[in-house]
Amino acid sequence: MSTGSAAKNTIVTRLSVMMFIQFFVWGAWFTSLAACLVNNNIGDAAAGAYGSAPIAAIIAPLFLGLIADRFFASEAVMGVLMILGGLFMCAVPHYALAGDTSTVVWLFTFHMLCYMPTLGLSNTIAFSHIPSQNDFPKIRVWGTIGWIIAGLVVGFMGWSLSVNMFWVAGISSLVFGVYSFTLPHTPPPSKGEKANLRNLLMVDALKLLSKPNFFVFILCSTLICIPLAYYYGITSNYLTTVGFEQPASTMTLGQMSEIVFMILIPFFLRHLGVKWMILVGMLAWVARYALFAMAAPQQVIWMIYLAIILHGICYDFFFVTGFIYTDKKAPREIRGQAQSMLVFFTQGVGMYFGYWIAFARQGTTVPSLPELQSAIAAARPEETLTFAEKLTKMFAVNLPEIDPTLLAQTMDQWQTFWWVPTGMAGIIAAIFFVSFWDRVDVEPTPEKDPAQAVPDVESVQ
Repeated sequence: MSTGSAAKNTIVTRLSVMMFIQFFVWGAWFTSLAACLVNNNIGDAAAGAYGSAPIAAIIAPLFLGLIADRFFASEAVMGVLMILGGLFMCAVPHYALAGDTSTVVWLFTFHMLCYMPTLGLSNTIAFSHIPSQNDFPKIRVWGTIGWIIAGLVVGFMGWSLSVNMFWVAGISSLVFGVYSFTLPHTPPPSKGEKANLRNLLMVDALKLLSKPNFFVFILCSTLICIPLAYYYGITSNYLTTVGFEQPASTMTLGQMSEIVFMILIPFFLRHLGVKWMILVGMLAWVARYALFAMAAPQQVIWMIYLAIILHGICYDFFFVTGFIYTDKKAPREIRGQAQSMLVFFTQGVGMYFGYWIAFARQGTTVPSLPELQSAIAAARPEETLTFAEKLTKMFAVNLPEIDPTLLAQTMDQWQTFWWVPTGMAGIIAAIFFVSFWDRVDVEPTPEKDPAQAVPDVESVQ
């Protein structure tokens, strides 16, 4: 092997490890957070804890543009932020067990304010040092793998409902912070330049909203993220009441399907085009929530598994196609702005209101949830398992003997709950189908800056 080839393999490996640990941190707690908080009697913290992610997604670009990208090396900023974020996360178990809801929400907010900017920083580091821009996808996929492995580890350890998951996230964040300082030196990309508030505030990109088709796209993209928040925020609670023992592991099936459909996107884009790709993604959300609703009364497990696996279509067909469409419609000089605007409206505004609406509705529509979760936890005995037994439990469904009246009551409530995001997604899909008639060439744009084509929008997997 030549020296150049060895150096290339080394840098790709180091950057792949960076992505793996970065998303391992997030995947360790995000999917089963709600069920864990309810199980530890602080379910009221769930909306605020999840809401910290979109708040941080809105603030992160401002931090990067005004401070990180102009004054400090990217790897150093990322290292400091992840160490601070790790300390905040390591404090969560203490306050969670003490029932201090307010402090728990603030700790998650501080953690995410530290974490979100690292999504852009890691992309900056990667694009600054990879031998070829074509190497980025095989580096970035390790982020999704890290998310999956984190969920599997938490499930394997039996910590889907335990505050120990926050120790996993906090310690891995500290490890990632230290590792960041070993990454190749990456000077601030905008050093010496004046802050461009016009760019940071997306002034030019907002003018794209004057185009009717693009306005419909942004409007529907923002609105569809409201029912999307139901999946990320509420599903782990639903799974535990149906009998899934380790929802953190079960929900990784969605990320596994995401990898498969990501590979198939070029094929489907060529045959379906942008409108039908986005529409299929929206309709997959309709199908997912309908499956959850129909499965509830009799706890039909295959329907629930299918709904989770649909995540690959829900995420890839909608979000990835949306990034491509935005890249095509925005003039070259404001593509970065346009991608930031899309993230602002979807991962920021849409998801923020989605979490608050979803958790408010859960409290009013599924009032017996805490009682049922407590009954399940009390009826499920503590077990000492071998390694092989732990593996089988990761995707196990086992509903212990509990009050059948309480179970039936809660499942009826769940069915009512899930029909609402089903209807919301269906109405938004119908609006998009009737109102969006743009036609775009989906072939790759030549000589494009790949950093603009791969926005740091992995805020939700």
